[in-house]
Amino acid sequence: MTFWEVLRQGDAVTQAVALLLLAMSVASWVVILWKGWLLRRAAGDVARSTAAFWQSDSLDDAQRRVGAFDRESLVLPLILATGDQAPGALAAAADRSQQLTRVLRDALHRVLDKLQFGQVLLATVGSTAPFVGLLGTVWGIYHALTGIASAGQITIDKVSGPVGEALIMTAAGLFVAIPAVLGYNIFGRLIGRIEADLEGFARDLRELLTHAKTPSLGTAGHEAAGAGTH
Repeated sequence: MTFWEVLRQGDAVTQAVALLLLAMSVASWVVILWKGWLLRRAAGDVARSTAAFWQSDSLDDAQRRVGAFDRESLVLPLILATGDQAPGALAAAADRSQQLTRVLRDALHRVLDKLQFGQVLLATVGSTAPFVGLLGTVWGIYHALTGIASAGQITIDKVSGPVGEALIMTAAGLFVAIPAVLGYNIFGRLIGRIEADLEGFARDLRELLTHAKTPSLGTAGHEAAGAGTH
């Protein structure tokens, strides 16, 4: 008997469990396909965007170049955040390094929230789907044994059929959970690599703007180079 036959012939509890597993499977596969596409683009975009930034002559030029590569808006928000300083506010009372640390930290958190989206769903499906399937199995076995007991005579062939049908729910739970767990672990590693690249860029950007003498990054770099030759 297939999963669909169990769904069609089962009682209300069995059908509810089966539909819940189906919904969890669909949701997890949507997230897996979407995040696989997103992270594949993001990894390449972050590398190209940071390279374009360091090859720019000024902040304006950097924003223009990064915007052409940063399709998922992961690097550009960090650059734009460095200009979000409200004059006269308490945030502007700190020194330049502290201001940059705060705004870059907030921007980095927003970017990482975008990358982490869907991870909670995959973790939840991966951890709960086997137990949902087990619930369906336990209920199915109980329901089958109750029906067999009311029939009177109990034989192996009468027990093995209904119990085997109930065990399909356990297999269905594992079928739903395994892709979610694999997706969560694989995406977690990819997100960790991208996060490390973004944190490194934010740290380098803060150091650069803290010690820059002029708004032009290219000019500041030439001045620093010239100072190093004397």
